[in-house]
Amino acid sequence: MKALICSCADTTLREEERAFFAEERPFGLILFARNVENPDQVRALVAEFRTLVGREDAPVFIDQEGGRVQRLRPPHWRDYPPTASLGALWRRDPLVALRAARAVTWLLGRDLATLGINADCLPVLDVPVAGSHDIIGDRAYADEPQVAALLARAAVAGLKAAGVAPVIKHIPGHGRARADSHKELPVVDASLEELRSHDFLPFAALADTPMAMTAHVVYAALDDRNPATTSRVVIDDIIRGEIGFAGLLMSDDLNMEALDGPLAARAEAALAAGCDVVLHCSGELEEMRTVAAVCPALSGMALQRAEAATKAMAAQGMAPSAEEAEACLELLRAMG
Repeated sequence: MKALICSCADTTLREEERAFFAEERPFGLILFARNVENPDQVRALVAEFRTLVGREDAPVFIDQEGGRVQRLRPPHWRDYPPTASLGALWRRDPLVALRAARAVTWLLGRDLATLGINADCLPVLDVPVAGSHDIIGDRAYADEPQVAALLARAAVAGLKAAGVAPVIKHIPGHGRARADSHKELPVVDASLEELRSHDFLPFAALADTPMAMTAHVVYAALDDRNPATTSRVVIDDIIRGEIGFAGLLMSDDLNMEALDGPLAARAEAALAAGCDVVLHCSGELEEMRTVAAVCPALSGMALQRAEAATKAMAAQGMAPSAEEAEACLELLRAMG
């Protein structure tokens, strides 16, 4: 089982992809809109991946947040409002907002679980500030760290009740960035005190979550050369140390333009800095081979974290009623 999460090119696996998965046995698969057509097709794709890697519980990830970022869309799946709508509801009634965060995210998680998808790259714990890039924007629960943490905790409970493991992102915080890390490397100049009192707080509050995804962001007060993904200082001192995250740490997508150098070097740098697994999302087979060639088999603490994260994909906690969840979803939609 290699320290790699990768994707595939289409809605069905090609023969070369089948051979790649069977030989390399990546830790997990991540799905995108290009990989989904209808429920039966997604179930078949997920099942075939697990057969090829030889693990019935192999993680299958997706970015299903709501709003701008949801890979599953109508007509086969619900359209969910952005998570910022929960923050808007909080300003009207905090208790109703917490109930809605759990219930609606359970509904979303149930959509995934019925397809065999057992991990969602949610919740987004980034907290925007004035002047930050809108790449986060309404993907954030709130612009107050404590409110974001409370709503995200309720959302995590909803996912867990559906049998889907959450992935908190983008640790230690992308909300202050003034650039889109898909296109360039953001540099955050905030002081360590500012980061501690704002950006880090939601991640520390949810540090017991089984998985987290790094930010391709430079924090000049911590490491003025390397983004968090490839910074041993940020991962050791902040993510593992100050924030206290002890779960499986995955990189954000290696193909994003915030990172430089060849793909293999990007993967090696992320793993050397302390990421347990790297994420490669393009679905391009030759790129996948290049990355897989430098990814080791999971071992030691990384393997223990991977096994713990996989176990966390079983349903945990009582689910809300379907009627309550649907009512909460309609309430959020009505808010616009």
